[in-house]
Amino acid sequence: MSASTAFSTPVPNRRLFGPGPCNPYPEAQLALGLPLLGHLDPEFITRMDAVCDQLRRVWGTENARTLPLSATGSAGMEAAFVNTVHPGDVVVVAVNGLFGERMVEVASRHGAEVVRVDHDYGQPVDAERVLSAHPNPQMICAVHAETSTGVVSDIAALGAGKGDALLLADCVTSIGGMEINLDEWGVDLAYAGSQKCLGVPPGLAPFTINDRAFERRVEKPANWYLDLGLLGGYAVGATGGQRTYHHTAPTGMVIALQAGLDRIEAEGLEKVYARHAAAGKMLQDGLEEMGLELFAAEGHRLAQLTTVRVPDGVDAAAVRSFLLDEYDTEIGAGTGEYAQKIWRIGLMGHNATEANVTFILAALKRAIEVAG
Repeated sequence: MSASTAFSTPVPNRRLFGPGPCNPYPEAQLALGLPLLGHLDPEFITRMDAVCDQLRRVWGTENARTLPLSATGSAGMEAAFVNTVHPGDVVVVAVNGLFGERMVEVASRHGAEVVRVDHDYGQPVDAERVLSAHPNPQMICAVHAETSTGVVSDIAALGAGKGDALLLADCVTSIGGMEINLDEWGVDLAYAGSQKCLGVPPGLAPFTINDRAFERRVEKPANWYLDLGLLGGYAVGATGGQRTYHHTAPTGMVIALQAGLDRIEAEGLEKVYARHAAAGKMLQDGLEEMGLELFAAEGHRLAQLTTVRVPDGVDAAAVRSFLLDEYDTEIGAGTGEYAQKIWRIGLMGHNATEANVTFILAALKRAIEVAG
């Protein structure tokens, strides 16, 4: 097959304004076309070390065991539980959206006695209720930025009262888009994804675990691939020295992540967070000016992911289809019972600009008028 026929079916150039993935930073996109390195090449090992350092800075942690797992963010969740949950451990999970629900499911599958603390969707986690749900849990879990509802929760409040429990935070939608200080907040382990505010294609799960949590780990977890004891010997356990082969890492994706993190650091973390905040506020103000109602609780709304109620009498799916067909623009539906009741509009990474806000507001207004 010739090069000209190998890609005979063109890929649409979409504006990805849904809950993720977003359009990558150009630097990350270009990095995918660089020459490929082997996963034990000294040059790649040097780059892997650099990425781990960059992730520490973005996450606000000094954890030695900080690395990009060779999988998506959901595998980060799996790794957190399979490595730390012993059969019968009491795990308290704050549930205020789909990804809190998934924490319950995954923890249960690994033998935890799960104590779930339910909240209304669209509301932040109530730290006092979560901390009082059990007198002596082994782990407390919460989503920092709930992708299904567009709500941010106060993880530091959980860390301040966690006692001897480990604190696990889902940072998939927050990393790279807002300030995170895991060490200051008392977070023991956390996971994320590459495809949102980090501005990199999906495929990697940034992960971090402190010494306190690692010392309590399951020695031989049921999942070999996500065994942090084995992964550490390859990714971070022998920085500057001999690495132990574990698996063939997606080297091109790691280098793309390095490029995305380089881009973020070149702009400056505070400026990146301010850019996300400004774009989110402009979008939310514009939606309300259109007469639309925001879903997430006021004062707890994510800037990078806005949830908005579908107006009465409007066909939510038809509006999304119109945007895709007429403007090559994707926005997300809600999840579960909210699938046809809300839209999720993401302005993450490279997409968090005022110009994109102006576009999506005009496009959405037109779509409601024509297809709604």
